[in-house]
Amino acid sequence: MPIYELTKDSFKPLGKTTYGENSVAERGDLQRLLRDNIEVVCPNTLVISEEFSDWDDSRRRIDLLGIDKDANLVVMELKRTEDGGHMELQAIRYAAMVANMTFKKAVEVYGEYLEKRNKGTREVAKAKLLEFLEWEETSAESFGEDVRVVLISGEFSKELTTSVMWLNDKGLDIRCVKMVPYKDNDRILVDVQQVLPLPEAEDYRVKIKEKDNEERKERSERHEIQRRFWTQLLGRARAKTSLHSTISPSQYHYISQSTGIRGLSLNYSLRQGHSLVEIYIDRGESDENKEAFDAFIANKNQIESVFGGELRWQRLDEKRASRIIHQIDSGGFRSDESAWPGIQDQMIDAMIRLEKALRPSLEKLKTRF
Repeated sequence: MPIYELTKDSFKPLGKTTYGENSVAERGDLQRLLRDNIEVVCPNTLVISEEFSDWDDSRRRIDLLGIDKDANLVVMELKRTEDGGHMELQAIRYAAMVANMTFKKAVEVYGEYLEKRNKGTREVAKAKLLEFLEWEETSAESFGEDVRVVLISGEFSKELTTSVMWLNDKGLDIRCVKMVPYKDNDRILVDVQQVLPLPEAEDYRVKIKEKDNEERKERSERHEIQRRFWTQLLGRARAKTSLHSTISPSQYHYISQSTGIRGLSLNYSLRQGHSLVEIYIDRGESDENKEAFDAFIANKNQIESVFGGELRWQRLDEKRASRIIHQIDSGGFRSDESAWPGIQDQMIDAMIRLEKALRPSLEKLKTRF
């Protein structure tokens, strides 16, 4: 959509132009102007280096490298082309290359940049960085937790924007800022717009990302707790039974051992406040699941008598699988770790009794399946 000049009588469209038509150079003009006016395309950012190339391949240079107010590194790539080329791939490579930059290294890089431009000395670089970040002292743990990418171009191709949207959905932070030049007699006007992500959707996207990060952290913590629980349970079980002796601890909420019949497994299952032992029946899309369940329930009284208590019999006619469960209410993986041995011993004892109670029916089913 063009830019209009509002006159007394009408809207006068300004003619769209290109940087090349007006002899505006990518590095000598656009980059030079943006490094001192970076808020035009990237607010709340401090440029700490230009043409950064602190690696072996000197041909690869970051146009502008910055730090934002959250102490994240910002890789800024600039193109005056009409479609942005393949700058997203180039910028991702650069982001990976600087991802491990420390605060100490950033001070060194910024000091070199200041000296090169006669803007200060290396000695003042640290003070300037701390002042920009509003830190009273260095916080190495909070520096460079993420790397943002800002792509700046006269236009972006559909291929590029599609790639950026996909990458952002995967957790990256890439922004596309369009700088479209217009000609008004001898003046060049520039329309600057962030086109990805849309500014009005930015807060929502940030909240979604924060939620995803929290969920990922919680999931990782849960997996670690569950793996630790199963490690302890299997260690305790080996002294009592050979059941599950050939399997390894899992990060998931269950561990499973085959009964010797395809699709029939003896499972330990762990929930937040309780645990289960069960036989799970799933031989695929087949009536054999219900046939196997019916074979067990035909001996329900005998099975529960040997087991020493009632079981929950779930044929689950509306679903493919069936299961027979014993629930243990003494606690789950959210219980205090000091209570785990008692919970584990109850689970192991219940599993031994369940397998013993089911064994005669299992032997009969082996001849049928």
